[in-house]
Amino acid sequence: MTDAGPPSSGASFWQLFKPKIFTVLAEGYGLAHLRADAVAGLTVAVVALPLAMALAIASGTTPDKGLVTAVIAGFLISALGGSRFQIGGPTGAFVVVVFNVIAQHGYDGLLLATLMAGVMLVAAGLMRFGTWIKYIPEPVVTGFTAGIAVIIFTSQLKDLFGLQPEALPAEFLPKLHALWTARDTLDLATFAIAAAALAVILLLRRYAPKVPGFLVAVVGAALAVWGLGLPVETIGSRFGEIPSSLPGLQLPAFSLQQAVEVLPSAFTIAFLAGIESLLSAMVADGMTGARHRSNCELVAQGIANTASACFGGLPATGAIARTATNIRTGARSPIAGMLHAVFLLVFMLAAAPLASYVPLASLAAVLVIVAWNMSEIDKFRHLLSAPPGDAVVLLVTFMLTVMVDLTVAIEVGVVLAAILFMHRMAGVVQVEKGVGFLQGDVDDAQIPALDYAFQTLPEEVEMFSLRGPLFFGAARSLRDALEAMPTPPRVFILRMRNVPMIDSSGVAALSDFLRRCRERGVAVIVSGIRPQPREVLARMGVGSGAAAGGGGRHDNLRFADNFAAAREMATAMIESGIAE
Repeated sequence: MTDAGPPSSGASFWQLFKPKIFTVLAEGYGLAHLRADAVAGLTVAVVALPLAMALAIASGTTPDKGLVTAVIAGFLISALGGSRFQIGGPTGAFVVVVFNVIAQHGYDGLLLATLMAGVMLVAAGLMRFGTWIKYIPEPVVTGFTAGIAVIIFTSQLKDLFGLQPEALPAEFLPKLHALWTARDTLDLATFAIAAAALAVILLLRRYAPKVPGFLVAVVGAALAVWGLGLPVETIGSRFGEIPSSLPGLQLPAFSLQQAVEVLPSAFTIAFLAGIESLLSAMVADGMTGARHRSNCELVAQGIANTASACFGGLPATGAIARTATNIRTGARSPIAGMLHAVFLLVFMLAAAPLASYVPLASLAAVLVIVAWNMSEIDKFRHLLSAPPGDAVVLLVTFMLTVMVDLTVAIEVGVVLAAILFMHRMAGVVQVEKGVGFLQGDVDDAQIPALDYAFQTLPEEVEMFSLRGPLFFGAARSLRDALEAMPTPPRVFILRMRNVPMIDSSGVAALSDFLRRCRERGVAVIVSGIRPQPREVLARMGVGSGAAAGGGGRHDNLRFADNFAAAREMATAMIESGIAE
């Protein structure tokens, strides 16, 4: 989460918007750091390359637009952002809104909407809205994310099976009907390529999680089509050759009438960029113990989206999976994200002609996996068993996203959730002193330098830090951090000394986290827990058998007084073989 507590009266307003790269350089940056950042940046670039092209095609535009976005916006998000480890670029969250804007207003309309969204994000950051955005209720986020996943999946059925419908409506139910009507046009060669690509991705995830499955599947499919002369549709046959250079700088065409028409879409783009980037930054904070500045991050997202629009690119935001990959491969600073963009540019300049051979079926397979990951089936099912109010918000947001419009879904979902939240918070009369209820930004000079303790933990031990009340975004980031790890650790240290309170939603999220860890054989150590969260957990049957401050357990759960004690406990568990 963000830095604890409000800024002191002596802190300069503008210090809160100083990019994290300056903090890193001030701490000392040497050749060893650069080497680690280069390795991480190259790894993330390999992951991002096929994703950028696939997401652009799914959005209704050409693959080069996705690459341009990943290069321009990806570089600026890392260079100017308030997070040490954030990786930015096109993401699945934007596919639906981008596709609809292009269909209704053309690509020029999308560029204008992206430019306007960038301005909105900069304004939101300067007005310090970043502290609030991360508290968007989880049922809303899960609802529209699952809805987007369904729409992405259905949009790929045509290329997945090689179908040739006479017309493909944008609306969900008519689209399904059109695809079903065209079922006799199934192309076996196309389906074989898609099925093989899916199998490669899933097998590599299962047996070689460190291998970039997306890239291997796409390159393998391209070689198969080229070597066997298979008559399937490729990037080259549909879009022509990908440009091997960046486009020139050009401001989007502006007219007041069109600006009014795309204003709702611009708001949706800004909302998605804000919430996705801050969720990603929160996951990075939890995995590393670092602290991002939410408002600085919003300003960077705004500048990056504005620049992307000026180079003809797509909307961009922080990408959770790519950010987690960046951390797991040893990144030390925002320079890793900047180098990831540089490596993508090199790929674009050197290998653009080869991309023409990539079959669309293989990119459809990539997007099927993306859609599955976005759907969060387990979380969706878990929220259905939550209190009725949460379940209603979830279902309404999901159905409106799929059947009506993403903008309408977000607006209705947020209003419903706000009413529900106010009703619940009416019963909250006090919060433990010491950690603010809302976590604001502070100047880096007022907090200790990052000690990179997460990189000095014993082998097979990971940590996650939580700050502020455990609900909404914090609970989501905890789950995302575990899912983003290619190989589960044997011991997971959960630092909770800066969590002043936890509600029933937080307990449910923590219980779900413990269940997932138990299924993966992961032992969990909670360190530094405060009285209120400990009391609520015990009352709801989580950790009730553990004595305060030490060594008790609840299934796979243990408690420690502080992080040092938790690290010693984890080391002993690994050495003794208890964490099996």
